Amino acid sequence: MKVEYINPFIKATVNTFKGFLGAELKAGKPYLFDKGNNDIRYDISGIIGLAGDVRGSVVISFPKLVALKVVSDFLSQEIKIFGDDVIDTIGELINIITGNAKKDLENYRIMISLPSIIKGPNHQINWMQGVPVITIPFESKYGPVYLFLSMKA
Repeated sequence: MKVEYINPFIKATVNTFKGFLGAELKAGKPYLFDKGNNDIRYDISGIIGLAGDVRGSVVISFPKLVALKVVSDFLSQEIKIFGDDVIDTIGELINIITGNAKKDLENYRIMISLPSIIKGPNHQINWMQGVPVITIPFESKYGPVYLFLSMKA
């Protein structure tokens, strides 16, 4: 995985949270995700597929309470139910992040899909076989946010 493919998504995630939510994201130490030993807890994920010069996926995951806080701030109203408003808003947030990342990937032939949303306690994500998954944990005023990147050139 080349840093020039990864950095646009990190930068876009940080900038989107700052610009749209006024929230600082503090990146923790990146590490390889162990698919067989996952101790991260999340309840909703936005998945972006990549094709072209780079294949793979970028996933942003949130625990339920974090997602509710993020969505409440994004919509400027308190959201208490983990339902359609949360799914739609997380999808929109992922769309914004993707759009911002695309700007820094214009020199590459990379197609980026519309986001898919998966909801449910500790859902499983089908990663590409044989391709490592880098996890970047972020801490925010809402709680933990996780960025997963799995790409093959």
